Amino acid sequence: MTTFSASDVPSLTGRTVVVTGANSGIGRAAARVLARKGARVVLAVRNLDKGAEAAATMTGEVEVRRLDLADLASVRAFAQELTGPVDVLINNAGVMVPPLTRTADGFELQFGTNHLGHFALTNLLLPQIRERVVTVSSTGHRAGKIDFDDLNWERRRYRPMAAYAQSKLANLLFTSELQRRLTRAGSPVIATAAHPGLAATNLMRPEGRPLARLVEKAVTPFSQSDDAGALPTLFAAVRDVPGDSYAGPGGFMEGRGAPKLVGRSARAKDTAVARRLWDVSAELTQ
Repeated sequence: MTTFSASDVPSLTGRTVVVTGANSGIGRAAARVLARKGARVVLAVRNLDKGAEAAATMTGEVEVRRLDLADLASVRAFAQELTGPVDVLINNAGVMVPPLTRTADGFELQFGTNHLGHFALTNLLLPQIRERVVTVSSTGHRAGKIDFDDLNWERRRYRPMAAYAQSKLANLLFTSELQRRLTRAGSPVIATAAHPGLAATNLMRPEGRPLARLVEKAVTPFSQSDDAGALPTLFAAVRDVPGDSYAGPGGFMEGRGAPKLVGRSARAKDTAVARRLWDVSAELTQ
């Protein structure tokens, strides 16, 4: 039985960690621990004011940089301006069950932000990454299916939860294919994934989103804090785990509890779909 906690994160002095969506929720909680442990932490956030507010709550070397994952021009600018090595990239930012919305490049918002934005960011930064890429998925991936005929919900009736599940499944398929490519290249970098269980974060803040309000009411009584929800991410970022591993809470139905390595759906293990998704994602983000 694992008992991993924030105190088990080793000294990270001399390392640089980039955390997307680090101005709130589990991203902020993880960044706070990483900075306290000596890492130089880059908060990659869409709103610089909110990023500065988050940074003010942290001790250690923290800097705030603008990154809008729903705009590929912003992703490219962020990567171009971030010079020097990156030891760990944590692809944490995400959106959940919004009304049908398009990114600056015309993608459905959840697929565009949760998957394509992070896909582009990772590939742009990969020459600088020295240790690990951690991508945050969800137990919701189990309901997901990659619909290559309509990835961006242009012809189907839009279903927010199904779109979210597709994006979270894409996160795991991306992690697996990235690890295969790193292994083939003989790279020491590994790709891992994590999910927070039921964490009451602002990902589900219900303002203007009726479905999000229903989801929040359903899970809040069973959810854990941001600090607890960040532990699987930290586990995936610092523990000695194999590439393509997936960390999540060890409690009932992976909803809460100390992190451990967990399983994933059969669809998340489909190497042919993972390869095809990589190729399609590369075309969409070029």
